[in-house]
Amino acid sequence: MKIAIGSDHAGFGLKEDVLELLKGTAHEVIDCGTNTTASVDYPDFGEKVSRMVSAGEVDRGILICGTGIGMSMVANKFPNVRAALCNDLFSAKMSRLHNDANVLVLGGRIIGRDLAAEIVRTWLDTAFEGDRHMRRLQKIKDIEDTVNGNGK
Repeated sequence: MKIAIGSDHAGFGLKEDVLELLKGTAHEVIDCGTNTTASVDYPDFGEKVSRMVSAGEVDRGILICGTGIGMSMVANKFPNVRAALCNDLFSAKMSRLHNDANVLVLGGRIIGRDLAAEIVRTWLDTAFEGDRHMRRLQKIKDIEDTVNGNGK
């Protein structure tokens, strides 16, 4: 799987931890920055990752900012992106099972590295259930198309 990851300064430390975790996997990872703790604007990095997911250049994305809220807002502006802010294991699992989330968002100032590692593993290892959830995702897609002027 090809994964893009990005963070702002508040998520930089946790991003580095997640990158270390992903090194031991078969996944191809693209680091979209930031690369320091110097203050930056989270939309810049959220856009990079989300644009790649939206265009199908990567299979999934991971975004990290202080709370995860800002990155979630940015990511969900993009067509075909289903970003889920998950700061617990249950949310991570359900975001994949029922929502087929393709962007995981974490709060770098909310969770620690051990929990983040478990969340990332759970999120990457959980498959989408499909079935009745496909109908619901199609309804979300229809809303997205209508709002963007591409639909009904």
